Amino acid sequence: MLGRAAFSPNIRDRLDYSCALFDPRGRLLGQATHIPVHLGSMAYAMGGLVEAMDWAPGDMVVLNDPYQGGTHLPDVTFIAPVFASGELAGFSANRAHHADIGADAPGSMPLSRDLAEEGILISPVKIMRQGSWQRDVLNPILARLQDQAASFGDFSAQVAANRLAERRLRVLAESLGSAGFAQACASLQSYARRLARASLAELPAGRYRFTDVLDDDGQGLEDIPISATLDIGDGRVQVDFSGTAAQVPGNLNCPMPVTAAAVIYVFRCLMPAHVPACHGAMEHIELTAPEGSLVNARSPAAVAAGNVETSTRIVDVVCGALAQAVPDRIPAAAQGTMNNIAMGSRGTRGWDYYETLAGGHGASLLAAGRSARHSHMTNTLNTPVEVLERHYPLRVERYSLRAGSGGAGRFTGGDGVVRTYRFLADADLTLLSERRRHGPWGMAGGEAGQAGDNRLDGSDLGGKVQCRVRAGQLLEIETPGGGGYGAI
Repeated sequence: MLGRAAFSPNIRDRLDYSCALFDPRGRLLGQATHIPVHLGSMAYAMGGLVEAMDWAPGDMVVLNDPYQGGTHLPDVTFIAPVFASGELAGFSANRAHHADIGADAPGSMPLSRDLAEEGILISPVKIMRQGSWQRDVLNPILARLQDQAASFGDFSAQVAANRLAERRLRVLAESLGSAGFAQACASLQSYARRLARASLAELPAGRYRFTDVLDDDGQGLEDIPISATLDIGDGRVQVDFSGTAAQVPGNLNCPMPVTAAAVIYVFRCLMPAHVPACHGAMEHIELTAPEGSLVNARSPAAVAAGNVETSTRIVDVVCGALAQAVPDRIPAAAQGTMNNIAMGSRGTRGWDYYETLAGGHGASLLAAGRSARHSHMTNTLNTPVEVLERHYPLRVERYSLRAGSGGAGRFTGGDGVVRTYRFLADADLTLLSERRRHGPWGMAGGEAGQAGDNRLDGSDLGGKVQCRVRAGQLLEIETPGGGGYGAI
């Protein structure tokens, strides 16, 4: 429903959204499409959100505050309670990335130093009561957005998706009866808990530690470390991020739900596919991170790139630690970035555009890495060239594999992509990308993948930049290849 009804290409065509269902206590019951950083963070934060609000039929809560259950400001979450036979049966929720959330920089992914620079901050608030829009909440949000009709269309699509979920969940709950539905939910959680613990028990007991670095924060800091120590045993895992850098002046900072999403994602990938994606599957994974660190930042630290870039590096770090325990089950590093591109202009014919680009997957013990794929914490599509050129003053002049960019090895890493944009009108441009200085690492003697590259008219832009571009200029993005596996 959300994908079909949305107005903006970022949601409708790139599918930058996710949906999930929760029980009355805010524990995850099931998740649909499809982005790990959305879903894991919602699952981690939902319990607190549920407790903080009073709920009634027809309510809908909206939020994007990273320090109150959100991720970064463009990800706007709508939550609706589901009542069956007069009792609270659960919640439907969805989260979608809006290319315009009111930042001064078009695309609302600025090279920021403070949360206030990143757009409108929406703390959890009821945007609908008894099924009606609360105009005192909605109108001030729309007033700061450039294309109010399209933004309201996207919000309406999110509401419609939750309404559909409400109807479907209500039918299920009423068909089972209040006690029967509660028992079914409890049985699901218990089943997932048993399967997940059995899966974690297969990991060799021990302590494993790994450190990797982010290239830079866009404000002068370089080689920013993220460290994780995994204590594994008795079907449980403790993940401790002590030793990770303090929060930074730039926008690579993560609120704790984003960090949790990255950790949960890795262990979820190690579990059998039939383990239900619900709260029970996560109960034996514990996280700690120093408050005020890069991965557990304090408000009002800027977070726009933490959700996309730092989350991806957290995956690399946890995988690097796990590779010491189960090297045959962990691939080499994937591209390690989402290659965020935000662009547009302000004014009467202004526009906002945002997309992420695919790259190479890491090779494994069994196979070469896949090429030209989104990896790990992003799971969106590319924007089709035809859609991009129809809606925006841009022309894509090249879109191809970046041949040979995957790391060499017995199995080679996947190749990245090359995508070039010709600007047909003046615009503002922001790039937030990683693995431009350090290529994705290889495994078991495999070589690193090639680092990415960003250029404007042939001149290097670096990994993070915010600048003005003129009509006729050419932006070239080369995304990283994945790491190779095994010595040649």
